[in-house]
Amino acid sequence: MEKKTSNHGFLGQKMIVLPNSIQQRLQKNTITKQFYITDIGFYPRADGHFVNRKKGSKEYIFIYSIEGQGSVSFENTTIQLEPNTYCIVPINTPHTYQANKVDPWSIYWMHFRGELCAALYQRHLKVNKTPNKIPFENSRIEQFSQIFEMLSSEYTIDHLEFANLLGLHFISSFVYISVNGLKTHNKKNLIDSITSYLDKNIDRTLKTEDIAQKFNYSASYLLTLFKKHTGYSIIQFFNLKKMQKACEYLKYSDLSIKEISYRLGFQDPFYFSRIFKKTIGQSPSEYREEV
Repeated sequence: MEKKTSNHGFLGQKMIVLPNSIQQRLQKNTITKQFYITDIGFYPRADGHFVNRKKGSKEYIFIYSIEGQGSVSFENTTIQLEPNTYCIVPINTPHTYQANKVDPWSIYWMHFRGELCAALYQRHLKVNKTPNKIPFENSRIEQFSQIFEMLSSEYTIDHLEFANLLGLHFISSFVYISVNGLKTHNKKNLIDSITSYLDKNIDRTLKTEDIAQKFNYSASYLLTLFKKHTGYSIIQFFNLKKMQKACEYLKYSDLSIKEISYRLGFQDPFYFSRIFKKTIGQSPSEYREEV
């Protein structure tokens, strides 16, 4: 018997369960019978998420955590998932997984089947450790979103074939991350991912160590790499982005300097003003008067 609890869903969640008739088409199709997705979704901050399948699942289950904590148990083993880790639950294997009660995970997940999957799972066991850490990349999230959108838009055979080929590529990018030093990312992609992350968290106070933990690299390595590619330290670059946003607020809004500083993650407006003047060459009030 399968038991699930989820507090009636999670804010911002999305999921697709493909109809049985579509799954049957995929199972018979020459291309997709090797690998096809049956269920796919994203659960952000899944408070109360708990699944217990005493008889296991008819599909392999992929779980990728990008934040928070959770655990997955099967075959007398419990895997603790933290940010930027993943696991694959084997087919027909009793298992339980759940979000941490204090710091619930945000997970991308996928159920998949096909003639290729047993061998793919064995490759996963052979080349990876558990839990499996993997550097965060926006490109993976974008690919997942593309697969999701294709499977939610229409069920024409060309859509289904392409979506599932992308799904195989997506799973393979995790399974083969450590084979002979193979990496699915390069240094430019890493820099792009970091700058994108900074843009999305412009309202937060971040340290180099926080960003290093997010991307699973040492702080010293990221600092050296980032400065080599941009000419700035990560925090210098982050503050530059903040000051650019501050200029926008000063020019196009009626927000006070204090309000702007808080919006940009500065708890001390005077410190914000010092950084602004050092970066822009004028105090915030002087800049606002001129524009």
